[in-house]
Amino acid sequence: MSAPLLRFSRARLAFGPLEVLRELDLEVRAGEFVALVGPSGCGKTTILNLASGWLAPTAGAIDRSAGVRMVFQQDGLFPWRTVGENVRLGLRHVADEAERARRESEFLALVDLSPFAGHYPHQLSGGMRQRAELARALAGDASLLLMDEPFSSLDYLARLRMRAELARLLEEQPRTVVLVTHDIEEAAQLADRVLVLSERPARIREEVRLQAPRPRAATDADVVRAVHHILTLLGLESDRETSAVARGGLEVR
Repeated sequence: MSAPLLRFSRARLAFGPLEVLRELDLEVRAGEFVALVGPSGCGKTTILNLASGWLAPTAGAIDRSAGVRMVFQQDGLFPWRTVGENVRLGLRHVADEAERARRESEFLALVDLSPFAGHYPHQLSGGMRQRAELARALAGDASLLLMDEPFSSLDYLARLRMRAELARLLEEQPRTVVLVTHDIEEAAQLADRVLVLSERPARIREEVRLQAPRPRAATDADVVRAVHHILTLLGLESDRETSAVARGGLEVR
């Protein structure tokens, strides 16, 4: 088995007397999609910041063997640059100008934004801006994507479309992904593993593995079972409500 791209080894983070993260052990391997869910303020985004190297742990170790790109809740597109120019920023590692232009066109086509290459971000819908952000992230040479609530500013139907879009993009341009989300359905639909975090200081309460292969529909039985189980863990559904949904092959640890 290959070495993990990302490993937390008894990682701890505290700001003075405030302990945010307590001895977290976590491994993410190439090609995996891992989602982090948990109570508001438990430290999910802090884990991404540690994974990216923006924060250093107070104790323990974090090892990365891959380049990292972050995708944020609010897209990070530069408003004074066109969509095409924003995507091209992700291709700065490509030295040849003609090749850079060719790959820019390729990634714009991948997210169905070719007709909008010359538009500025303010001229696009929220979903289109997020697609442009994904194109820029995928265009980079980083193999590990850290995604912090990337679709939370969109309405429900737009989020459903963006989930399908992300699943399609990862089939065509595989990456390893760690996603932070408050949307349990989103986590269960997209991820191979959902890590349910405790209240602060954060630890992993349980790991839920999805057995159905990606991509999945939101109505897939495996997704529905996982959603019910995670909601019960978080105290948002009763055991009786959850037991009404057959757990089938759901694997929890």
